[in-house]
Amino acid sequence: MSTFQTITLEYRGAVAVLTIDRPDKLNALSSEVHKEGVAALDELRNDDSVRVVVITGSGERSFIAGADIAEFQGETPTSQRDRFHERTLFNSIDTFPKPVIAMINGFCLGGGNELALACDLRIASEKARFSQPEVNLGLIPGGGGTQRLTRLIGEGRAMEIMLTGEMIDADAALKYGLVNHVHAADELEAKTMELANKIAEKAPIALQLAKEAVKFASRSNLDEGLRREIDLFALCFATEDKTEGVSAFLEKRKPDFKGK
Repeated sequence: MSTFQTITLEYRGAVAVLTIDRPDKLNALSSEVHKEGVAALDELRNDDSVRVVVITGSGERSFIAGADIAEFQGETPTSQRDRFHERTLFNSIDTFPKPVIAMINGFCLGGGNELALACDLRIASEKARFSQPEVNLGLIPGGGGTQRLTRLIGEGRAMEIMLTGEMIDADAALKYGLVNHVHAADELEAKTMELANKIAEKAPIALQLAKEAVKFASRSNLDEGLRREIDLFALCFATEDKTEGVSAFLEKRKPDFKGK
């Protein structure tokens, strides 16, 4: 297992917790965080004991307070474009085959919000705050914010968030559909782990195929999506987990999925 400087990995049964660990910088996304985060996800991708990944930020103040702005100095259009065409943490999360949950414990701003958007589910503390403040720096989101946020909450609300650069609170985020659940700060971790463990009990291959089908839905037309769904549904019938799941149902017992 690799040693990291800006992130930590903790294993809790079938759930891995990846923490961005730069509390002095409110867990801002530096180039090193991207590099180490991608490497960590590569390890978790190949670890069959891990079925769900939870991503969070160190401390109580901030999930991720955006990009490390100091790194923007001296960047050119070409260098910045090249950097974002490399393997970023955003795209590594988006294409990760296992379920990924963002546990949002504070400021979720700019690149932090974009990272949360790349996750499959978002669980927030009542103290969480969200924004895409790039316009305040003369910029626009570059980590998928204009695309993923619009697909998730609609053009009108996404436009207001990006054009004003203002923060919204956890209740508004829940109302908009930006997050799935909001919990009291002292219950956030327990509630997130409860959900993660519930998902981790399911058939791993089915989880992966369900993720693929749902993501395809927002990136294709209905006819293409329905065809992809049928193909993935049929593929489940080649798995041992499908046989186990059906047998367990008929025998009125809890299934024991192996990810095969």
